[in-house]
Amino acid sequence: MSTELDPIAPGPSASAPVARQLSLRERVYLALRDELMTGRISPFDRLAEERIAERYEVSRTPVREALARLQSDGLVEKREGGLYLYLPSFHELSGLYELRVTLELRGIERAIAEVTIHHDRPRLEAELDRWYAFREDRPVPDAGFVAHDEQFHTTLVDTSGNPALTQALVQVNSRIRAVRMYDYLTENRMTATITEHIEIAELVVRGHLPAARDALRHHVGASQDVVLERAANALAMTRMMK
Repeated sequence: MSTELDPIAPGPSASAPVARQLSLRERVYLALRDELMTGRISPFDRLAEERIAERYEVSRTPVREALARLQSDGLVEKREGGLYLYLPSFHELSGLYELRVTLELRGIERAIAEVTIHHDRPRLEAELDRWYAFREDRPVPDAGFVAHDEQFHTTLVDTSGNPALTQALVQVNSRIRAVRMYDYLTENRMTATITEHIEIAELVVRGHLPAARDALRHHVGASQDVVLERAANALAMTRMMK
């Protein structure tokens, strides 16, 4: 896995509206967060201020502030005398996976239980089109594909109309991403993800919610045993990358 960092893009020109300008520390934070969330930085790469500042061509101060903010977000943790991408223990991971399943199923179940609740069909259709495109032009296996997977699941939950569920899922995803990203390094996992996402979204769009819930349950894990097995395999693969 590459751990090279790119210099951050220059900020807006002086003529740009002030409201659209980002501070240097904000740009460093967003750039570093993107590196962490797309798999370019391993959970075993120490986040050294000096090295990051050199690569981003900035001073250490905005880097230090960005790392502190990322630690507060729960994306970065302190261990082994330094800061690293958060890596949950197996016990934490099993609990987080269980919560993820609960949140995702609830998005569909609330629409089944209450006839006045309807998914935002245009948004879901737009997301479905994105996955049709992936099916037509299959991306190569890559850890960063986890970001596309997360977008599908957060969109599915968010279109059910409860922002609190979405926010909770985003937080859970951020804490299991360091392990889940390694689930997208094989062709068969990429194929299964794309195929199953399309199946789930099509069922929701057509209003077949009980079938969609069952397909989603199968997709994220039909039982806690399945979820734990997937988590254990992913965690083992992560540690092999050390």
